[in-house]
Amino acid sequence: VRQDARALRTASKALRADSDVVLAAVRQQGYMLHYASEELQADKTVVLEAVKNRGGALQFASEELRGDADVVLEAVTHTGLALQYASAELRANKQIALEAVRADGLALRFVGAEVNGDREVVLAAVKQGGALQFASEDFRADEAIVLEAVKQQGMALQFASEALRAKKEVVLAAVGQYGPALQFASDECQADRELALVAVKQNGCSLAFTSSTLKADQDMMLLAARCLHNDDQRHGKFAKGLVAGDISEEVIASSIAIQGEEVPIVSVDSI
Repeated sequence: VRQDARALRTASKALRADSDVVLAAVRQQGYMLHYASEELQADKTVVLEAVKNRGGALQFASEELRGDADVVLEAVTHTGLALQYASAELRANKQIALEAVRADGLALRFVGAEVNGDREVVLAAVKQGGALQFASEDFRADEAIVLEAVKQQGMALQFASEALRAKKEVVLAAVGQYGPALQFASDECQADRELALVAVKQNGCSLAFTSSTLKADQDMMLLAARCLHNDDQRHGKFAKGLVAGDISEEVIASSIAIQGEEVPIVSVDSI
């Protein structure tokens, strides 16, 4: 196992119960905790070494250790999403929740209800990007939190309250980060020339999400065409559509990579 931690998979039952052998394996590859004996999966020293290497190894720890604050804190510090394997009590622990969302904003999905309503935790999560979708309706209507979220990831605008999707300052921050976020703004904002200019300059494909008047604006169309990378096949197709006056859904779909439209929970095994 010192040469290849995966050797633990085929090791004898006796060797998988040998603390020296298992320690050597999990220090090299934390997920090898999965192949350790039940006794060693309940051994705090072994589990701590495993989660130091791969936070997601927490899923293979005993139930008791998944409720141990030292072990869980070590795990989420390295891999925020490891929070999903912690006990319900620790998922409701503010210190642990903060460490988890600071490591990965998406960990907000797994925090207990008690801390999901904590402004400090939510703000820390949205600063990492992608977390606004897991915030409560109250926080989605909180301008400071939404502004922080869209500055990190413009497409987070889709999760903001209706009122904030109609607020120019919020939309401006979103489209400045990623122009196509304009698709989630209010009709009034989509018809705002200043917002459209910022969005199109950031990404020429954003023209597709402006009002019909702005789509037909020659200056706006020329700006969009200049901002597109003509050597890119997808963008080239969009540019031709601009010239032909055809900005169909098919052309849009083939031209734009939607950022953050849906943020799937990544398997901790893949981290």
